Amino acid sequence: MGERTAPSALAARFTGRPTTGERRLSGTLTEVTLDDGRKVLVKVGDGPGAARAEAAGLRWLAEADTVRVPTVHGHHGNRLVIDLVDQGAPSAGAAARLGAELAALHGAGAPAFGAPPPGGPREAYIGRAPMRNVPVPGGDWPAWYAEHRVLPYLRRAVDDRTIRPAEATLIEEVCARLPDLAGPAEPPARLHGDLWNGNVLWGADGRARLIDPAAHGGHRETDLAMLALFGCPHLGHVLDGYQRAAPLADGWQDRVGLHQLFPLLVHTVLFGRGYAEQALAVARAALGK
Repeated sequence: MGERTAPSALAARFTGRPTTGERRLSGTLTEVTLDDGRKVLVKVGDGPGAARAEAAGLRWLAEADTVRVPTVHGHHGNRLVIDLVDQGAPSAGAAARLGAELAALHGAGAPAFGAPPPGGPREAYIGRAPMRNVPVPGGDWPAWYAEHRVLPYLRRAVDDRTIRPAEATLIEEVCARLPDLAGPAEPPARLHGDLWNGNVLWGADGRARLIDPAAHGGHRETDLAMLALFGCPHLGHVLDGYQRAAPLADGWQDRVGLHQLFPLLVHTVLFGRGYAEQALAVARAALGK
């Protein structure tokens, strides 16, 4: 079955149900209606291997049996078939429940920092940016985070002249000081990995769903820092629910910026100088400059 196969045919193949119609939502998303009234989404990945990476990530998150994610029906080439989420409005109760579910998800763990989901490729994506998942057995988080998350995007931003070499030394200094800034050691957590507000869908049933993961083994504070970076409805209730289930280490509020460096540099590479300014401000704050 080739990449030109109609979305409805791909949906029928993976769900085992006849389809009654399809509706294009965007250049990469098509809604398909099944004969039993359910709707699924056929999604085109952002690059080679993206559909496989997303499918593996969703399944890995689902295996933890904590936070809800859309069911994966299958993927072929660079297209993925998943359930369509029936959306509602966010509420304080749903947010608190999401916090507790995120704590349980993170507690499900990962084999190592940088570990990809089972069946997922090492060469994955965060949004439209390439992201390598290189497991570091027995490794410590500060060294892994610097080498495999912060510095690759910093180097690309310098190469693209979005960040000047003299400015880059600020972020390099943060990386060098991460062992002192990172707080108590934590075991590898099972991360969504791209947990900004747009990837949290508030279901009509009062339960949140997470979509579009860049799942990997990482530090649990990273997911929470990304939620804070771009704003999330009822974020205080999310954090309260999390803290009740699995209290964060002392000083976590002071480390939010460290964990935001990664997504800010990814956005610098994708969208330009405005995010570079934010990344540099975070680095100055971390260094007390």
